[in-house]
Amino acid sequence: MNKIITIGREFGSGGRELGRRLAEKLQIAYYDQEIITEITKRTALSEEYIRNVEENQPLPLLPITVGRTFSLQFDSLVEQHQTVFLQQSNIIKEMAVKSDCVIVGRCADYVLREFSPLRLFVYADITARIKRCRDKESAKRDWNDRELKRSILTVDKRRAKYYQFYTDQNWGEKKYYDLCINTGGLEIKTVVPAVAALIN
Repeated sequence: MNKIITIGREFGSGGRELGRRLAEKLQIAYYDQEIITEITKRTALSEEYIRNVEENQPLPLLPITVGRTFSLQFDSLVEQHQTVFLQQSNIIKEMAVKSDCVIVGRCADYVLREFSPLRLFVYADITARIKRCRDKESAKRDWNDRELKRSILTVDKRRAKYYQFYTDQNWGEKKYYDLCINTGGLEIKTVVPAVAALIN
């Protein structure tokens, strides 16, 4: 069976960078945005729509008082969301079968549970995450700390709801991961050799 590493991460913790650097260190495949591109090839959905599905919480349940017409439209949206997740899961499994790899996000730890991946979760304190976001995302450098913190926590909340909806597990709960890494105050490149040594 191939060597598979999945990475869940808090926003701004450096999980994506860790995944990319780890894949480079181990000389194995790295999958993140490539999954979205592949979904667009297999469906009639745009990359923008797929990103919107991934980055927002799953559709809420409707009250029974909602009219039939709106309910039918809602059913169509639910079906599209399920289609995205199903295609995404199939692609993730295909990638895991094809070669050793690192896969970031997208409930990959759950989707690949039968493959026994090494499941990492990357986190950091909010101060470290704000700093990392300021260093990485130039578009938000004019935001004050309060605005940036709100944005970070909103993304985390959406990720948690998405993960819980599709896995019935709590996102970030340590019992669902093999290794939890606190990147607060650390440069990601200094963490990679230790993680790579553990994997080898």
